[in-house]
Amino acid sequence: MKTRPSSLESVTCWRAKFMEAFFSHVLRGTIDVSSDRRLCDQRFSPLLHSSRHVRQLTICNMLQGATELVAEPNRRVLETLASSLHTLKFRHLLFSDVAAQQSLRQLLHQLIHHGAVSQVSLYSWPVPESALFILILTMSAGFWQAGPGGLPCRLCGEASRGRAPSRDEGSLLLGSRRPRRDAAERCAAALMASRRKSEAKQTARAAPATRVTRRSTQESLRAGGIDTKREPHPPATSHEAPGTKRPPFAPATTSSASPSSSTSSSKRAPASSGPQPKPLKRFKRAAGKKGARTRQGSSAESEDLYDFVFIVAGEKEDGEEMEIGEVACGALGGSDPSCLGLPALEASQRFRSISTLELFTVPLSTEAALTLCHLLSSWVSLESLTLSYNGLGSNIFRLLDSLRALSGQAGCRLRALHLSDLFSPLPILELTRAIVRALPLLRVLSIRVDHPSQRDNPAVPGNAGPPSHIIGDEEIPENCLEQLEMGFPRGAQPAPLLCSVLKASGSLQQLSLDSATFASPQDFGLVLQTLKEYNLALKRLSFHDMNLADCQSEVLFLLQNLTLQEITFSFCRLFEKRPAQFLPEMVAAMKGNSTLKGLRLPGNRLGNAGLLALADVFSEDSSSSLCQLDISSNCIKPDGLLEFAKRLERWGRGAFGHLRLFQNWLDQDAVTAREAIRRLRATCHVVSDSWDSSQAFADYVSTM
Repeated sequence: MKTRPSSLESVTCWRAKFMEAFFSHVLRGTIDVSSDRRLCDQRFSPLLHSSRHVRQLTICNMLQGATELVAEPNRRVLETLASSLHTLKFRHLLFSDVAAQQSLRQLLHQLIHHGAVSQVSLYSWPVPESALFILILTMSAGFWQAGPGGLPCRLCGEASRGRAPSRDEGSLLLGSRRPRRDAAERCAAALMASRRKSEAKQTARAAPATRVTRRSTQESLRAGGIDTKREPHPPATSHEAPGTKRPPFAPATTSSASPSSSTSSSKRAPASSGPQPKPLKRFKRAAGKKGARTRQGSSAESEDLYDFVFIVAGEKEDGEEMEIGEVACGALGGSDPSCLGLPALEASQRFRSISTLELFTVPLSTEAALTLCHLLSSWVSLESLTLSYNGLGSNIFRLLDSLRALSGQAGCRLRALHLSDLFSPLPILELTRAIVRALPLLRVLSIRVDHPSQRDNPAVPGNAGPPSHIIGDEEIPENCLEQLEMGFPRGAQPAPLLCSVLKASGSLQQLSLDSATFASPQDFGLVLQTLKEYNLALKRLSFHDMNLADCQSEVLFLLQNLTLQEITFSFCRLFEKRPAQFLPEMVAAMKGNSTLKGLRLPGNRLGNAGLLALADVFSEDSSSSLCQLDISSNCIKPDGLLEFAKRLERWGRGAFGHLRLFQNWLDQDAVTAREAIRRLRATCHVVSDSWDSSQAFADYVSTM
């Protein structure tokens, strides 16, 4: 099948892995079943035979395989998948038709609501189709209706028979005087209605700008299928049929208006209220590409990456996202996601929902972010949430409000949050404080921001501060955080803010700081002192890409800490200054530490001299219990490694665990390197690679 599992994946059963890959290839048609007479046997079903081994299923591109799985001949296959499948992944999705979405609806209902799927992950979707994205979200959260023209589910028929709708369910789910439509379609209708201004952009530019009042904005939203429940609406007159679309530029009936929403609404064209709106966004053909590009086969992945790099920025150049957000919610006097027409959560019937949701490189528009926040506020079964490079922007404030509401729900299980993005409207430490306040029961928090916040630049026009309830100077209440990982943008970070988070995290066991910069070594020392006084349960500490050349006394302070079991200094320039004096001090501190089990020093230019100095840690007079040592990317040559191995043999310490030697200069003398590794394997488990050291010429010159 020419399938190579990822090197990061640990395969416990190769037979099950093979059957899982075989199932996917047969489902997508990349394996020609007709070419093998055994697979063509009418008494044998390749899909049914391999379905019980499938733990993870990936749906790509145009939802290939969804229609086949819900077909009647594959009924037993789908029933088997419902009990065996745990993870459902979507990669490189493209625009799909109504039939494919209806099949996906039935598939998700079977696998999530009546199955065992606990994780849904979306990867690399440069221009998400709103209706499809909201469908996946709402189904993952446990909402279900058969959809227009769909057959009722036989599995939930008995449970729903005789069930009377709740008091407001009829109006909230079906909508007053409107055809029966499910939540995803009504929300999609609102999204498409708000985006129809893109089609009528030329016409709108020719027309004179008109200010629209708050009431006329609400009427145009109602014409697009949005139920504005926040304010009463005048009933339809006798000469106006139910569902009649009002003109978008109706006369004003109130004196208050929102300038931003008026500008956005003045460009709006009349919206259709059909149950299946046609998506307006399409992939733009890049300059230099002639003809339609084929998005099938092995080229789909590379083309989608091309689309992501060159299209996503163009989709937002007109400020469409902010305008739609102001019309959809700002004009209604609030940011309640219910203005998009989603059902009230307390009145809707819900099925089983997933516990892990992951969104990787899926740009979230204002509408999509509002939908996600609306669902999150009561998604009590959710245990892990990952939002990676979604372009949240100011929607991060809505996300924090939803997480705060979720934390107040009885039975909330959210314990892990992974958040990363290019930009953030809040500095990363203030954002961390806000998250810890909103989710005091969180156990794992991983947060990364690649570029500085705009709030760090007061010259940025229109740079309003965040809501007052998001940030504050009050003390952070004690939380349950056990693992904290932070990736910082460039620029010095205020140490007191980080210390305030650490002081409130008394249960912290693992801390990782990536690219953190402090104004002075004293600020870094303040952080380390806080760790020593308030984080007594800390076991693992990691620093990556930090300049610690001037913090050698602080490094020695860490190595003398008798509570830490594992310390990582990755690319921290430890031995850039005073190596002859610092190395003996470092070795002496390690020899007196009996609790430290692992030391990782990749990328610190240790060299042969530094390696031989570290060998003294394992001498006879040492009380060190070090069993894991990582010296990758440290300019180590074969002769130095051989001498290191001889010293370990001479001291006879026996096996001390793992030794990692990746990306060192061992190819300069292959015979000596093999001899050194042979001797080391009698003492420890060696992990190395065949790296071409000629790639490190620049690093070699810098150490001459």
